[in-house]
Amino acid sequence: WGWYAFDPDTNLFYYGSGNPAPWNETMRPGDNKWTMTIWGRDIDTGNAKFGYQKTPHDEWDYAGVNVMMLSEQQDKEGKMRKLLTHPDRNGIVYSLDRTNGDLVSADKIDDTVNWVKKVDLKTGLPERDPEYGTRMDHKARDICPSAMGYHNQGHDSYDPERKSLWLPL
Repeated sequence: WGWYAFDPDTNLFYYGSGNPAPWNETMRPGDNKWTMTIWGRDIDTGNAKFGYQKTPHDEWDYAGVNVMMLSEQQDKEGKMRKLLTHPDRNGIVYSLDRTNGDLVSADKIDDTVNWVKKVDLKTGLPERDPEYGTRMDHKARDICPSAMGYHNQGHDSYDPERKSLWLPL
Protein backbone atom coordinates (compact mmCIF):
# COMPACT_ATOMS: atom_id res chain seq x y z
CA TRP A 1 0.00 0.00 0.00
CA GLY A 2 1.13 3.55 -0.52
CA TRP A 3 2.35 5.63 -3.45
CA TYR A 4 4.22 4.51 -6.55
CA ALA A 5 6.19 6.21 -9.32
CA PHE A 6 7.44 5.02 -12.72
CA ASP A 7 10.35 6.25 -14.86
CA PRO A 8 10.09 5.08 -18.50
CA ASP A 9 13.75 6.04 -19.12
CA THR A 10 15.05 3.60 -16.51
CA ASN A 11 12.10 1.19 -16.88
CA LEU A 12 11.88 1.14 -13.08
CA PHE A 13 8.94 1.59 -10.76
CA TYR A 14 9.49 2.84 -7.23
CA TYR A 15 7.60 2.22 -4.01
CA GLY A 16 8.14 1.91 -0.27
CA SER A 17 7.56 -1.11 1.93
CA GLY A 18 5.90 -0.79 5.34
CA ASN A 19 6.99 -1.37 8.90
CA PRO A 20 7.80 -4.71 10.56
CA ALA A 21 5.59 -6.54 13.04
CA PRO A 22 4.97 -7.12 15.82
CA TRP A 23 5.29 -3.51 16.89
CA ASN A 24 7.10 -4.56 20.09
CA GLU A 25 10.67 -4.21 18.82
CA THR A 26 12.11 -6.49 21.52
CA MET A 27 10.28 -9.46 19.97
CA ARG A 28 11.95 -9.13 16.54
CA PRO A 29 15.74 -8.85 16.57
CA GLY A 30 17.80 -7.61 13.62
CA ASP A 31 17.23 -5.01 10.93
CA ASN A 32 14.00 -6.67 9.74
CA LYS A 33 15.03 -6.56 6.09
CA TRP A 34 13.30 -5.53 3.79
CA THR A 35 10.85 -3.43 5.72
CA MET A 36 10.92 0.38 5.56
CA THR A 37 12.66 0.18 2.17
CA ILE A 38 12.53 2.28 -1.00
CA TRP A 39 12.49 -0.19 -3.89
CA GLY A 40 13.45 0.29 -7.53
CA ARG A 41 12.11 -2.64 -9.59
CA ASP A 42 12.20 -3.44 -13.29
CA ILE A 43 8.67 -2.99 -14.63
CA ASP A 44 8.99 -5.94 -17.04
CA THR A 45 10.54 -8.59 -14.78
CA GLY A 46 9.70 -7.37 -11.28
CA ASN A 47 13.34 -7.91 -10.31
CA ALA A 48 14.74 -5.48 -7.75
CA LYS A 49 17.46 -3.21 -9.09
CA PHE A 50 17.95 -1.67 -5.65
CA GLY A 51 16.50 -1.40 -2.18
CA TYR A 52 17.41 1.24 0.40
CA GLN A 53 16.24 0.60 3.97
CA LYS A 54 15.50 3.92 5.70
CA THR A 55 14.69 2.79 9.25
CA PRO A 56 16.26 -0.58 10.01
CA HIS A 57 14.44 -2.29 12.90
CA ASP A 58 11.69 0.37 12.90
CA GLU A 59 10.49 0.78 16.50
CA TRP A 60 7.92 3.52 15.88
CA ASP A 61 5.55 2.30 13.11
CA TYR A 62 6.79 4.83 10.56
CA ALA A 63 5.67 2.70 7.57
CA GLY A 64 7.72 4.24 4.75
CA VAL A 65 5.14 4.32 1.97
CA ASN A 66 4.87 8.05 1.21
CA VAL A 67 5.16 9.67 -2.23
CA MET A 68 8.14 8.95 -4.48
CA MET A 69 8.84 12.19 -6.40
CA LEU A 70 10.96 11.97 -9.54
CA SER A 71 13.05 14.91 -10.72
CA GLU A 72 16.28 15.85 -12.43
CA GLN A 73 18.40 18.16 -10.30
CA GLN A 74 21.96 19.12 -9.58
CA ASP A 75 23.55 17.42 -6.62
CA LYS A 76 25.79 19.27 -4.16
CA GLU A 77 28.74 18.91 -6.55
CA GLY A 78 26.75 20.42 -9.44
CA LYS A 79 26.26 17.14 -11.34
CA MET A 80 22.82 16.63 -12.94
CA ARG A 81 21.16 13.51 -11.56
CA LYS A 82 17.91 11.65 -11.94
CA LEU A 83 16.60 11.76 -8.37
CA LEU A 84 13.89 10.11 -6.35
CA THR A 85 12.90 12.23 -3.34
CA HIS A 86 10.88 10.70 -0.52
CA PRO A 87 9.70 12.63 2.56
CA ASP A 88 9.27 9.82 5.07
CA ARG A 89 7.00 9.53 8.08
CA ASN A 90 10.19 9.13 10.15
CA GLY A 91 10.89 12.87 9.70
CA ILE A 92 13.69 12.51 7.14
CA VAL A 93 13.56 13.64 3.51
CA TYR A 94 15.61 11.19 1.43
CA SER A 95 16.95 11.72 -2.08
CA LEU A 96 18.33 8.76 -4.01
CA ASP A 97 19.88 8.48 -7.44
CA ARG A 98 16.95 6.69 -9.04
CA THR A 99 19.11 4.88 -11.60
CA ASN A 100 21.04 2.89 -8.97
CA GLY A 101 19.64 3.65 -5.49
CA ASP A 102 22.68 5.56 -4.21
CA LEU A 103 21.80 7.80 -1.26
CA VAL A 104 22.36 11.46 -2.21
CA SER A 105 20.92 13.20 0.85
CA ALA A 106 18.98 12.47 4.03
CA ASP A 107 17.94 15.55 5.99
CA LYS A 108 15.63 16.07 8.95
CA ILE A 109 12.44 17.96 8.07
CA ASP A 110 13.21 20.12 11.11
CA ASP A 111 15.10 20.04 14.41
CA THR A 112 12.22 18.52 16.40
CA VAL A 113 12.92 15.10 14.83
CA ASN A 114 14.78 13.38 17.66
CA TRP A 115 14.76 9.58 17.21
CA VAL A 116 17.78 10.02 14.93
CA LYS A 117 20.81 12.25 15.31
CA LYS A 118 21.72 12.06 11.61
CA VAL A 119 21.90 9.65 8.67
CA ASP A 120 25.41 8.62 7.64
CA LEU A 121 25.53 9.27 3.89
CA LYS A 122 28.33 6.74 3.35
CA THR A 123 26.62 3.78 5.02
CA GLY A 124 23.03 5.02 4.66
CA LEU A 125 22.39 4.08 8.29
CA PRO A 126 20.60 6.29 10.80
CA GLU A 127 22.52 7.23 13.94
CA ARG A 128 19.80 6.73 16.55
CA ASP A 129 19.44 8.62 19.79
CA PRO A 130 19.01 5.84 22.40
CA GLU A 131 17.00 8.20 24.62
CA TYR A 132 14.08 7.87 22.16
CA GLY A 133 14.21 4.10 21.63
CA THR A 134 11.19 1.97 22.57
CA ARG A 135 12.94 -1.04 24.11
CA MET A 136 11.16 -2.75 26.99
CA ASP A 137 13.72 -1.73 29.64
CA HIS A 138 13.42 1.99 28.87
CA LYS A 139 10.59 4.50 29.27
CA ALA A 140 10.95 6.84 26.31
CA ARG A 141 9.14 10.19 26.31
CA ASP A 142 8.55 12.97 23.80
CA ILE A 143 9.57 10.91 20.74
CA CYS A 144 9.34 12.91 17.53
CA PRO A 145 7.77 12.06 15.25
CA SER A 146 4.96 10.07 16.84
CA ALA A 147 3.59 6.89 15.27
CA MET A 148 1.43 9.06 12.99
CA GLY A 149 4.64 10.28 11.40
CA TYR A 150 6.02 13.72 10.75
CA HIS A 151 4.75 13.77 7.21
CA ASN A 152 2.00 11.24 6.67
CA GLN A 153 1.12 10.34 3.07
CA GLY A 154 0.57 13.87 1.80
CA HIS A 155 0.62 14.63 -1.90
CA ASP A 156 3.98 16.26 -2.47
CA SER A 157 5.39 17.78 -5.62
CA TYR A 158 8.54 19.20 -7.15
CA ASP A 159 8.49 22.46 -9.14
CA PRO A 160 11.36 22.27 -11.68
CA GLU A 161 11.15 25.99 -12.54
CA ARG A 162 11.53 27.12 -8.92
CA LYS A 163 13.68 24.09 -8.03
CA SER A 164 11.49 23.69 -4.95
CA LEU A 165 9.95 20.77 -3.15
CA TRP A 166 6.41 21.32 -1.84
CA LEU A 167 5.27 19.35 1.21
CA PRO A 168 1.94 19.80 2.97
CA LEU A 169 2.73 19.24 6.66
